[in-house]
Amino acid sequence: MSFVHLHTHTHYSFLSGLGKPGAFAKQAQALGMPGLAITDAGNLYGAFEFYKKAKEAGLNPIIGLEATIPRKEKQPRQGQ
Repeated sequence: MSFVHLHTHTHYSFLSGLGKPGAFAKQAQALGMPGLAITDAGNLYGAFEFYKKAKEAGLNPIIGLEATIPRKEKQPRQGQ
């Protein structure tokens, strides 16, 4: 049975990630993983670098995004 990390933050996730895409790809390859995902927070700055490094390592790259969606608070209706 193979395993693939689906929630990985690179150093492009400001304040929540530290690793570089190339280092993650090398480690995943060394562990025999068939693929790896990055889900950086709020941006896709590292997507191209990650894709390139994952392909070089023979991995299936999965590109995701962790997004924060603001919601408006409901206003009470008049008369209620």
